[in-house]
Amino acid sequence: MARGIYECVKCGHREVKESNAALLENSCSECGSDMVLVGFEIEPVEEPINEPLMEKLGEFYSLGEMQTKGDVMAFEVLEIKETNFERVLKELEKLGYWAALKKREGKVVLFVFPAQPAKEENPFIGIGLFIATLLSTLFAGYWLSTSYIAFLEQYNLPGIRNVYLNAIAFSVSVLAILGTHEMGHKIAATLHGVKSTFPYFIPFPNILGTLGAVIRVKSPIPTRNAAIDLGASGPIAGFVVAIPVLLIGLKLSPMLPISAVAEEGGIAFGQSLIMLILEKYLFRIPEDYVIYLHPVAIAGWVGILVTFLNLIPAAQLDGGHIARAFLGEKLHSILTFGLGLAMIGMSVFWAGWLLWGFVILLMGRIGNPGALDEVSPISPKRIALALIVLLIFILSATPVPISVVG
Repeated sequence: MARGIYECVKCGHREVKESNAALLENSCSECGSDMVLVGFEIEPVEEPINEPLMEKLGEFYSLGEMQTKGDVMAFEVLEIKETNFERVLKELEKLGYWAALKKREGKVVLFVFPAQPAKEENPFIGIGLFIATLLSTLFAGYWLSTSYIAFLEQYNLPGIRNVYLNAIAFSVSVLAILGTHEMGHKIAATLHGVKSTFPYFIPFPNILGTLGAVIRVKSPIPTRNAAIDLGASGPIAGFVVAIPVLLIGLKLSPMLPISAVAEEGGIAFGQSLIMLILEKYLFRIPEDYVIYLHPVAIAGWVGILVTFLNLIPAAQLDGGHIARAFLGEKLHSILTFGLGLAMIGMSVFWAGWLLWGFVILLMGRIGNPGALDEVSPISPKRIALALIVLLIFILSATPVPISVVG
């Protein structure tokens, strides 16, 4: 039977009694007045202690008070003996558990909970999506190539007039950039013991033939250092491949004086800072000239744009993971909301920002859980890596990606 918690109606004294009656007359041990039932004291049910788990935790931490709620155990951490949280997580996973190190009300708290098994993926889905994306990018490359060759013919310019060669070059370039981007994430995830899938390419019947590629992360990110590595690895890897692709493409792109080009409708690809630098200082294109991008140059442009969009420091984007590591949950949530609204406002310059704004606001509602260990400091190397990524973000920023000419 649950024991009752009683309070004296006169002096306010409380005590626990072996009763659950609503009123106990003249029972106050302090003044002898009546006492009323205000609650119950439930006898805690002793759970069996997982001795191997407790021994392992004792190797890594000096633990204080323990509380449990369902399958989750929470310990106050008095001392951190093992500063490598990834090692802690690896050892606990052998026992079937994951852990999280958080700050709560000025205290360091260790949460321990059962590890979730990773669901096996059907490899044929990824293969099928890759083949579909290969075909869709080939079709997009064919369309871009016909426009490119028509421009060469119209102005009697030298260039590659093989429509199929241009289409293949575009498709291979786009897939190489996107694939390298996602494999950068995959490698970083593997190095930090994070379970993830191989890249899933996304086919789409648009001017580029794709909406990009993704990998699915199937286990929590262990530390803030790991979150920065995972967030930075993809954009850096994709950017490194996109630059030579862009250089080759610009070399193949014809240019004419603006005055010689007929004023007619068309699509203008927005320029990033890195494209402006390459065109002005490497290729020395005069300001009064227009350049018609070869399909390979468009593939490089896509790589730069993908880098920029992924590095927006919001929600679960690559830049969002990096920003979340530095800012914490509350500040990052505010930043995500502000960026979502800002993009909706920027839709006056490019309609695509309207969709991006709503997508980021929707993703922001889900939130970014951050790393399991939010106590250990961010290393100086990761701070330097974040600064490199910030520079890439500035160089690849494309405020108006696509506009209509004429």
